Amino acid sequence: MWLAYFFNYCDRQAVFAMFPVLKSELGLTDTQLGLTGSIFLWVYGLGCPIAGQIGDKYSKRVLVVFSLVVWSVVTVATGFATSAFILLALRAAMGVSESLFMPAAIALTANAHGPARRSRAIAALTTAQIAGTVGGGWFGGWMAQQGRWREAFFLLGALGLLYALPYFLFLRRMGEETHVETKKSDASLAVTELVKAPTFLVLCVVFPVFVFGLWLIYGWLPTFLHEKFALNLSDAAFNATVFLQGATLFGMVSGGMLADWLFHRTQAARLWLLTASLLLCAPCLHALGSADSLAATRLAAIGFGFFSGFFMANIFPSAFEVVPSNTRASAVGVLNLFGAVLSGFAPLFGGLWKKSVGIERLLTCTALAYLLGAILLIVGIKLFFHRDYQRIR
Repeated sequence: MWLAYFFNYCDRQAVFAMFPVLKSELGLTDTQLGLTGSIFLWVYGLGCPIAGQIGDKYSKRVLVVFSLVVWSVVTVATGFATSAFILLALRAAMGVSESLFMPAAIALTANAHGPARRSRAIAALTTAQIAGTVGGGWFGGWMAQQGRWREAFFLLGALGLLYALPYFLFLRRMGEETHVETKKSDASLAVTELVKAPTFLVLCVVFPVFVFGLWLIYGWLPTFLHEKFALNLSDAAFNATVFLQGATLFGMVSGGMLADWLFHRTQAARLWLLTASLLLCAPCLHALGSADSLAATRLAAIGFGFFSGFFMANIFPSAFEVVPSNTRASAVGVLNLFGAVLSGFAPLFGGLWKKSVGIERLLTCTALAYLLGAILLIVGIKLFFHRDYQRIR
């Protein structure tokens, strides 16, 4: 499961480290470069609730393998892009294909572990997201610097296709007795169950705010560092990913372990960690844009990465505390819908306002939004969580 998730993020992230080369070779504008992230996220977000509904009604194991095959084919095809239109169309196709994976993959992992271990299990799986972002970003930047950006997509797609067969054989051996496939959803639409939990609706508001900041950094930090500190593409990609994602890796593992430990003391432990994450990430976001030196920028990236890991490890386990077990894939899908629709504007705004507003001011405004999100979470925990937690038990 981890390796498939790793390929998922490698394939989606490699393009962001190639922006200067794509701009010169394909003639893309800054707005079109921003759209490579926005279109992917919007289509991905719209596809996730549908994928979640499919995962709650049919085999999650088949769905994740099918998704891997399709997005790998799309990755190979991206290497043949000759214009902005073709590149953006393929990014939309990538959004469709990858949306099928995450709801089912997260639900399979949650179903295999009880509440006392669930945050650690999902955090362990989600570390693949970090490794894939670093690997895809570095590899994309390095290949683009060598003048071989097309070959980067060919190689990444080929690796995914080669992995599909052993992945399918492994999952096929996981019989129903493993309990990773829960009872199929009886409701015609799982969302009718999800909206009964006000705590889940609060998460649907807070999650997009968090992901907006994440994608603003993912999409534009390599270019921001390239221009601000005169780094070459490879060094910019390295500095934009390794410090941030390395710290996120430790934050996710620590956040997962801490949440499972605190769960024995309060059932709302995971939501309190989401709150702490937003409060601690906010000053780091501001510093990331306003730091005067590369060393200070690295420290801000480390701080943001570590505390954002708390959020990533616990957002989906938090939702699973307040929704029925046979709607978990749909819960992930709906959260991703809200997250992707708003965060899809992050790379676009970066492209539109890079020269007028500036990435640094966008980061500061996002930091303020994080503080408001933390306040909303506190209100949600106090007013709704206990009732929602008891309702599904």
